[in-house]
Amino acid sequence: MSFMIKAARTTRQLIHKAPVLQQQVRQLNLLEFQSKDLLQKYGVAIQQFKVLDNSKADTDVVKTFDCPEYVVKAQILAGGRGKGTFDNGFKGGVHITSNKSEVLSLSKQMIGNRLITKQTPTTGILVNKVMVARSVNITRETYLCILLDREHNGPVLIASPAGGMDIEAVAEETPEKLMTVPLDIDKPIPEAKLLEVAKFLEFKGDTIKRCAEEIQKLYTLFKAVDAVQIEINPLAETDKGEVISVDAKLNFDDNAQFRQKNIFDMDVTEEEADPREVEASKYNLNYVAMDGNIGCLVNGAGLAMATMDIIKLNGGEPANFLDVGGGVKEDQVAKAFEILTSDPKVKGILVNVFGGIVNCATIANGIVAASKKLQLNVPLVVRLEGTNVDKAREILKNSGLPIQTASDLDDAAQKAVAAL
Repeated sequence: MSFMIKAARTTRQLIHKAPVLQQQVRQLNLLEFQSKDLLQKYGVAIQQFKVLDNSKADTDVVKTFDCPEYVVKAQILAGGRGKGTFDNGFKGGVHITSNKSEVLSLSKQMIGNRLITKQTPTTGILVNKVMVARSVNITRETYLCILLDREHNGPVLIASPAGGMDIEAVAEETPEKLMTVPLDIDKPIPEAKLLEVAKFLEFKGDTIKRCAEEIQKLYTLFKAVDAVQIEINPLAETDKGEVISVDAKLNFDDNAQFRQKNIFDMDVTEEEADPREVEASKYNLNYVAMDGNIGCLVNGAGLAMATMDIIKLNGGEPANFLDVGGGVKEDQVAKAFEILTSDPKVKGILVNVFGGIVNCATIANGIVAASKKLQLNVPLVVRLEGTNVDKAREILKNSGLPIQTASDLDDAAQKAVAAL
């Protein structure tokens, strides 16, 4: 996934004194119960939970799940669920109850309806599943994160006794409450260091050892699943002396998909605001819709951002961000055009490609094939530079299609805006 375009949406910054540790959030999306299931498989202590999906099995699931108190949570990829409202008028995507029959009643009012929060589209997100978890009495909350960090050339552990709140605020206002520990990717965390971290997190007595064990399990999970970040907020202490990972956010290295097929198969895509983003991701294209009328096809996030800027400077409005990447093939170019033209707002297309890794002739062949297949009926401006560009220009010239070529980026933007 393109970091530059997604950073504004999802990047978290973890600050320790002067340096900034900035972690890219990857494309793979897991629901809360899926993350908890991964933690559980690696022995990490979590709240017991079950998943309801409004099927006939729900009654038996709840009947055999004995808890003094239940937390019923709608499963969507958005925060603020507790204060959200469903499109059927039901309020709250998170409820607490001690009544088993009420668990079923609450789930039925959630599943099949759209939950609207501050982090969802205005139409909300459809709830397909509900997680029912054992409620625990939390006496203290701490923060723990393991992530890959370029500054340390490997994984680091970040810990704070001030859990349950924004770690950025903790770092800025009370940096002494943050501990950063570089980790060896090839070895477990030394026991002495685990105990040191547990004490820094202000665990006492028997909970020091329990905390140390949980941290080691989390690091084992981190390496085993090719994670780039595991954030536990809070890592909580309960009134029974338990140390539990109450809420977890897991991000994975998308380059390790071939090793982690089972995890990537769990990817939740039906909640995307725009189905074109989902379709683009299937072809390793990075697409984000915008409000303009000039469709952009570019290779590289930086070039894409520059292209959108120069369109604006010339009085136009970009309709999208579409990065085809460095290893694009003809079929991906064809799919990119298909996605661009599926947007009724697009009245013109600007292709801006610099051929470094990518062969410009590949782009040109893809453009010609896609234009003919789709019977393209909007103005098309193409600017190509780099590898095999002369051959690419010849392909475009001999195509017989009304393709405008541009000498540079500014010329391309001017022609695209003028073509409208």
